[in-house]
Amino acid sequence: MSEVLRLDHVTVGYGMVPVNRDVSLSADAGAITVLIGPNGAGKSTLLKATAGLLRPSAGQVVLEGRDVSGWRPHRIVRAGMGYVPQVSNVFPSLSVTENLEMGAYVRPAGTRERMEEVLEMFPDLRQAARQRAGALSGGQRTMLAMARALMLDPRVLLLDEPTGGLAPMYIDRVWDKTVAIARGGTSVVVVEQNVDLALEHADHVYILIAGRNFIDGPAAEVARMDLGAIFLGKDRREAEAASGVSLPPVR
Repeated sequence: MSEVLRLDHVTVGYGMVPVNRDVSLSADAGAITVLIGPNGAGKSTLLKATAGLLRPSAGQVVLEGRDVSGWRPHRIVRAGMGYVPQVSNVFPSLSVTENLEMGAYVRPAGTRERMEEVLEMFPDLRQAARQRAGALSGGQRTMLAMARALMLDPRVLLLDEPTGGLAPMYIDRVWDKTVAIARGGTSVVVVEQNVDLALEHADHVYILIAGRNFIDGPAAEVARMDLGAIFLGKDRREAEAASGVSLPPVR
């Protein structure tokens, strides 16, 4: 797998108050990279900085070899990054089709063809193509937000808690679509509160504690660690010793 996205020692926050300090991360094409950690660990803030919604005060966001730190969000989208926030992720007054058209606003050509490809991936949306997005269920809105982001064929797709508040049926569907998107070659970076789901579907996992890198590694190895103890504040050495797992430094 080849690296598509890299964060190098990123510090970012709101105003003068940093939320993330010196965070590094790498995400590969065709892989699912998941961020987990306790509430307040800075996971969503880091995604906003990656998408250009927040400007890092230090460090770099590198997309396919280009430093996009400080770029405006629309420019980062054009460069190949899609971002799906947890809330306010669709245009509720527009139809499903119109939402998808909005997702292709900078696409030079082939919008109809791409829409057909996307609707093939999301048959629920095809059936609801003329409905207003505001009338959809929470799970359908999440899938519409994902589908809209895919209209520009992103190299990286950022998903911020896509299963938050969804019924179990839609949680499974959203993760199935996420896996399919990654297997199609897109790098998918997911913030997920459900640790079990994250470990089940991820290729690589990063744990953030208090806004900093704590541990990262292949999902199968991270799953062997005492995550409950980690979330409650054990340091890295104690966590590795208690779990019998030794992971390399954060890459």
